[in-house]
Amino acid sequence: MAPGSATPGAPPPPAGPPTQKVSDVITSFRPQRRFKPSSQGTSVTSLDFDDTGELAIVARDDDTLQIYNCKEGKHAKELKSQKYGVHLARFSHHAQSIIYASTKVDDTIRFLSTHDNSYIRYFKGHTDTVTSIQLCPSSDTFMSCSKDNTVKLWNLSSPSYHGLLNLHAPYLAAYDPSATVIAIASPQTHSVLLYDIRNYDKPPFAHFDLLELEQRFLGSQKGDWTKIEFTNDGKNLIIATNGAGHFVLDAFSGDIQHFCYRKAGSSGRLAPGASSNHSNGTANGNTPANGQGDVCVTQDGQYLLGGSGDDGLLVWHIAKAPAPNNILEPMEKLPGQGKSAIVGVNPRTNLIATADKDLLLWQPDPDLMM
Repeated sequence: MAPGSATPGAPPPPAGPPTQKVSDVITSFRPQRRFKPSSQGTSVTSLDFDDTGELAIVARDDDTLQIYNCKEGKHAKELKSQKYGVHLARFSHHAQSIIYASTKVDDTIRFLSTHDNSYIRYFKGHTDTVTSIQLCPSSDTFMSCSKDNTVKLWNLSSPSYHGLLNLHAPYLAAYDPSATVIAIASPQTHSVLLYDIRNYDKPPFAHFDLLELEQRFLGSQKGDWTKIEFTNDGKNLIIATNGAGHFVLDAFSGDIQHFCYRKAGSSGRLAPGASSNHSNGTANGNTPANGQGDVCVTQDGQYLLGGSGDDGLLVWHIAKAPAPNNILEPMEKLPGQGKSAIVGVNPRTNLIATADKDLLLWQPDPDLMM
């Protein structure tokens, strides 16, 4: 894997093998490729990798999708969705097809072939903004959350949803790695609900109330929730915020493990469910762009990577034992080129992607490795 060098004409940097331990290289990541949008004022709003880790896709608020080849460090394709807008673009388990949420006209989720830019299927049913789309790790099913107070379960092979949960403001959701549990987060009620996916129509088997934790760690500044994610071992659950930090909870008990503190605070994106005035699909000067949370867990589950509120990328070592006050300071701040408002970790190789206006591909710098 060699995404190339940020310096024109320079040879691509030698990259460590994909099997290299994250802990050996985590502090040596540096931006190696930078992709600028053709139009000024455009923001990346979502990011995803395919299962192989070879491709990355970003949605932008100029109503385009951009696909990048991570192996070669090159821009591969642009797809336009000018009529309907685009957000929360996710690869299916087949790298030639994606699903994404509409931001204009209606709230349909669209299933698109990237090969010929044709629609395979439409998933209709939501009556307000879609706030989260999550693909099941082990099958062609996915779930979507919406401001219409529903969570819907779908199969890529059918246009009709096969599961429905009616909840108050269920704006965020995540599958655990085994695809047996789903976590639904309602920021407005400060709660996380855990369901057995086989019995989602039954009451949740766990309910975590985070109000006291929010008051303790966020105080009067508070902070909207921006993402929910399990670590890859299923033991911890991340609740990201656009405030002063992020919560790492024990996924079984809901007990606080760490509050990953960041001094500079938010990367400045709208939280899921927040109001936006993107009538033309682009953020105006007063309205922040959409986002999907500015944190991501590394593929070994040991570290949380997140935006710092200003330039660069923060690293928290979440596998360490909790401190008595549960506050976890960053172990490192990696120097970047602009804000890391969107953060993603490649599932197969040691590559990180961050974005705000530009997209940056990060790799370990061999000169900095231990």
